[in-house]
Amino acid sequence: MSDQQSKIYLTQVMHQRFFPVDYRFSYPVFSLLFDLDRIEAESRSLSLFSIDRFNLLSFNRKDHGPRDGSCLKSWATQLLSSQNIEIGDGSIKLLCFPRILGYAFNPISIWYCYHKDGSLKALICEVNNTFKEHHFYLIHNHGESLSWPVSAVKQKQFHVSPLIGMNGEYHFAFHKPGKRLGVVIREYQDERLMLTASQAGYSYPLKDSQLLYALIRTPLMTFKVMFAIHWQALKIWLRGAQFFPKPKPPKEQIST
Repeated sequence: MSDQQSKIYLTQVMHQRFFPVDYRFSYPVFSLLFDLDRIEAESRSLSLFSIDRFNLLSFNRKDHGPRDGSCLKSWATQLLSSQNIEIGDGSIKLLCFPRILGYAFNPISIWYCYHKDGSLKALICEVNNTFKEHHFYLIHNHGESLSWPVSAVKQKQFHVSPLIGMNGEYHFAFHKPGKRLGVVIREYQDERLMLTASQAGYSYPLKDSQLLYALIRTPLMTFKVMFAIHWQALKIWLRGAQFFPKPKPPKEQIST
């Protein structure tokens, strides 16, 4: 399987709370990784997966970026250019959950932005909350290439959970997505580790047989993700975690 070919990753997502409640849970999920320039053509060979139309599994451009259904690569390229990051004719790959029966919720989607010479120029972490709000954290090296594994620290700007405050920072760690996928996010407050979230697993070719296997392994996954967010939050709150009211969303949708 070449690096250019779209992939399906069968993974485990893990959340570990450390303070004020020690609590851990994990569950199986699957993600797709595809080149924004290639996925439409690749989807034509699939029966179970479609672009911008209903299917058992699908990808809809309105779920990402500007949310208006326009070209996602153009939007991302303009965002990068605004920060003096140029990729030329390079590729942008998106890691995300697909829609299942027309529904998707992505707590985080990751855009891998490559220069035409193959070097990684930036990562865009697209974060969604359950209030239908979203925010983008841009990880870059001021126009220079990034080296694998990529690590970065970003001040928290966006409300995700009512059980953890806003005065924190994220420590991101990304391994190059190949045969294996590895993403780790740690949240600190006043140098205290509050939370670790990770996604790790293995890749397979994006084929109908693998999509069907993933659905059998994790049926109705996107519905279960939304349920798990609320169910696990309830259990953490019942264990004594503090409740934080939802603040107003940040004025800027992009943290650079």
